[in-house]
Amino acid sequence: MIATGVEVKINRLESIVEQIGEAVLSTTETIERLAERLETVSTQLEAQGQQVQQQGYQIVALCDAVQTLAESQQNSLQKLNDLTQTLDRFMYLIKGDTD
Repeated sequence: MIATGVEVKINRLESIVEQIGEAVLSTTETIERLAERLETVSTQLEAQGQQVQQQGYQIVALCDAVQTLAESQQNSLQKLNDLTQTLDRFMYLIKGDTD
């Protein structure tokens, strides 16, 4: 009878140890899946960071191009203004000769 009581307790302990083992395995698998997901997210974030950095470089290059274009336009407007003044003087001279 004592042996039967001990055997029941051993069976219960074995059952508890088995449940703990299953819980540990399940937890380990869950942690591994989470680690894989975190690695995937980390890789995606790194790629997005590189894209944002590349876009930043592109924006700087675009700003430089716009500034160069604005300066070029300013130079063109100045040359056009000079040409207009020269044509105005030329027209004045031509009109002066015909009057």
